[in-house]
Amino acid sequence: MAGHQKNNSRRKFIQQTALAASGIVIVPRYVLGRGFIAPSDKLNIAGIGTGGKAEVNLPNAFNNGTDNIVALCDVDDRRAVKARKRWAKAPYYKDFRIMLEKEHKNIDAVIVTTPDHMHAVQAMAAMQLGKHVYCEKPLTHDIYEARALTRAAAKYKLVTQMGNQGSSGDDTRLVETWVQGGLIGDVHTVHVWTNRPTWPQGIATPEGKFSVPSELDWDLWLGTAPSRAYHPDYLPEIWRGWVDFGTGALGDMGCHFMDVPFRALKLGYPVSVETSVGSVYTGFFKEAIYPDSYPPSAKTHIRFPARGDMPAVEMVWYDGGIRPKRPVELLPDETMGDYDGGIIFEGSKGKIIAGLFGENPTLLPTRKMRETELPVSKFAPVEGGREGHQQQWVKACKKGYGAYTSSSFDKSGPLTETVLMGNLAVRSYNYFETDAKGNRKFNGRKQLLWDGENMRITNFEPANQFVKRTYRENWSLGE
Repeated sequence: MAGHQKNNSRRKFIQQTALAASGIVIVPRYVLGRGFIAPSDKLNIAGIGTGGKAEVNLPNAFNNGTDNIVALCDVDDRRAVKARKRWAKAPYYKDFRIMLEKEHKNIDAVIVTTPDHMHAVQAMAAMQLGKHVYCEKPLTHDIYEARALTRAAAKYKLVTQMGNQGSSGDDTRLVETWVQGGLIGDVHTVHVWTNRPTWPQGIATPEGKFSVPSELDWDLWLGTAPSRAYHPDYLPEIWRGWVDFGTGALGDMGCHFMDVPFRALKLGYPVSVETSVGSVYTGFFKEAIYPDSYPPSAKTHIRFPARGDMPAVEMVWYDGGIRPKRPVELLPDETMGDYDGGIIFEGSKGKIIAGLFGENPTLLPTRKMRETELPVSKFAPVEGGREGHQQQWVKACKKGYGAYTSSSFDKSGPLTETVLMGNLAVRSYNYFETDAKGNRKFNGRKQLLWDGENMRITNFEPANQFVKRTYRENWSLGE
């Protein structure tokens, strides 16, 4: 009953505050003088999450005072020290719900920089109050949440942006121009790889009893995730490897790497996915399965149908140090991708290789770069490139709904769904059932068929539990 009352209170709060009107005084520029920014020209931004990537997101949005940071929120006071010192006048909260309730009249937009499992509820709560949202990648923890945020952004007519800054880079647009211009013909296969994880994965659930640091509200940090005892092996950044909190190597880097082919090939919902994962050795002829943690490595095949005059395409993802075979066109001493990984497009007339964010796109063999008349990008560059990703969103918020952003939720939502399809396959891979005799039978090591419109695996029902997770009591997406 208590949980029902809390959910009702949250819905009532959203309904009341969404209807509240706040008066805005527009002060003309000529009254204030040249070089003075009118208060009405500044975007009032709240930060949910202040450490880690927020140490880039918030300053870039603030832009040396061009805009305002008006409220801060973090469940861990230790992570908030720098932000609270820099924006000392901004009220500080631990619970984002309380911040939104008390400060909503002063807030125009919200930047969400928290662990993956909290993105959806925080972004949704802000959008329901009519706040523009910038959310770190991956957009959400599971597929259903990504679809829900995509729909909400359109419903509430808000300016949105996901934090995959490569989408604002020049090279992403150049690759898109080359591929869609037919430079390598019809693309049928794309290889994408990363060196991540650079944090622990494929490990057992930590044991031992530890006191919760006084600066940390552990219950708020858990948020939508199932209850468990505090352990220092869950945070700060190492939450990425745990399935209840993060989305592993795929979630961390997939939204960066896959974004390039997703745009260039005009991809939508995939039709199937299958994977194989690295084993954890525990003794002679023995391997362990740790379902609480993502595997140390994986190779995943995601297939897409034909789109207009573009043929069906397969995207192959590699992580944990696995890479595709070197293209025969690449000379032995030539670089394959970069430190973080790479992308290879295979077409009917040639190949393109690139690094993170599509950087340094190169025709193969590399001599073609000298022999071919290369088209220039057909897309207008983003001011500041990748470094201008946050400011692009800020400026679009001032223009209003419909203003262009590189990774608005209508684009980043479907991209995130594709990325998370890989995790759905990974988490289904070691799924087993026990028969009447007590024998374990693995059932997850198969190709999973996907109905994108209805968000369902059609040939293996147990996999559908990973499409939409169950939130902890008293937490709701609030749709």
